[in-house]
Amino acid sequence: MLKDNIKSIRKSKGLSQEELAIKLNVVRQTISKWEQGLSVPDSELLVSLADALDTSVSTLLGENIQKQEEDILKQVAEKLEIINIELAHKKETTRKIWNYLFIAICILIIFIFIGIFKLGNIYMEWDYNDPELAILGVGVHSFVWIFIRIAPIAFIVSIIGICLTRKKY
Repeated sequence: MLKDNIKSIRKSKGLSQEELAIKLNVVRQTISKWEQGLSVPDSELLVSLADALDTSVSTLLGENIQKQEEDILKQVAEKLEIINIELAHKKETTRKIWNYLFIAICILIIFIFIGIFKLGNIYMEWDYNDPELAILGVGVHSFVWIFIRIAPIAFIVSIIGICLTRKKY
């Protein structure tokens, strides 16, 4: 177990036996013997070995390295799942906002149309000799003229928007 852990951790760190031997002030053959299971490092060298490999002594002595990697992968997967849930929530919120906005535009257009047809052309009967009424009348007439031409297109676009942003089951 120790021999396999030393070898796999050394390789995962990208170290050769020679490089590890230099870090520990031992000969390369010592590292080779440890990795072959022909000898084991004493307690002092074991601590130095753990430091050189940037790992813990318990990992060298038998804690499953693969289990650590699986734990790391599990943590990454959990974080990704949380991010995906947050993104899905944000997307759903954005969809709802657009849907309600399109519905509000349709309702507003309908109410303005009802108001225009209920009032009729009362601004045409105003006394345009009064400058304030003349300006107001021209403004109201301009609004009605532009609204009657643009509102149907905006209404159709809003209906399409409602259809595209509705919740799909």
